[in-house]
Amino acid sequence: MTVGYHVQATYQNESTIDLVSTSFKDFLCDMDDLKRYKLDGTFFYCPVDLTLSVIGGRWKGLVFWNLRHGPKRFGELRKILVGINDKMLSQVLKDLEKSGVIERKDYHESPPRVEYFLSVEGSKLLPVMKQMSEWGSKFEVQSSTEYM
Repeated sequence: MTVGYHVQATYQNESTIDLVSTSFKDFLCDMDDLKRYKLDGTFFYCPVDLTLSVIGGRWKGLVFWNLRHGPKRFGELRKILVGINDKMLSQVLKDLEKSGVIERKDYHESPPRVEYFLSVEGSKLLPVMKQMSEWGSKFEVQSSTEYM
C-alpha cells in the first residue's frame, strides 16, 4: 500500500501531485480486482488481517487457546488468565462468540451455569494456534534469574 506514502509526498513536494493522483487512480481501479472478505459488518482485503482481528489482541488468543481442551466456565477462565478483569473477559467472550469461533451454552439452572467452548469453525484455527505456540516456545526462559 504505497498510497499512504505517495499522499504524504504530496505535502512535501508539489511536483509529485500528478504522479500521486495517477497512482491513486490506478490503485482505486485495481481495488475492483481485489478480493474482499466480510466479518461482523467489517470488510477486509486480506484474509490474514481478518483472522488476526478475530484472534489477535491481548486477551482473545489466550481465551481461545485455553478453550482448546474443552469447555470452561467464566470463573475458570478468570482464574487462568491472571490480570484480566471481569468486564474485559466478558467483552472478549462476546467478541469471540460474535466472530463464530466460540460458543456459549447456558444450562438454565439455579444457580446460573454457563460454559464456553470452541465452535467447529474455531476448532479449524487450532492448527494455526499450535504452530504459533511451537514457534513461541523457542523463546522459553530457562531460569528465573533472566527476569531480574
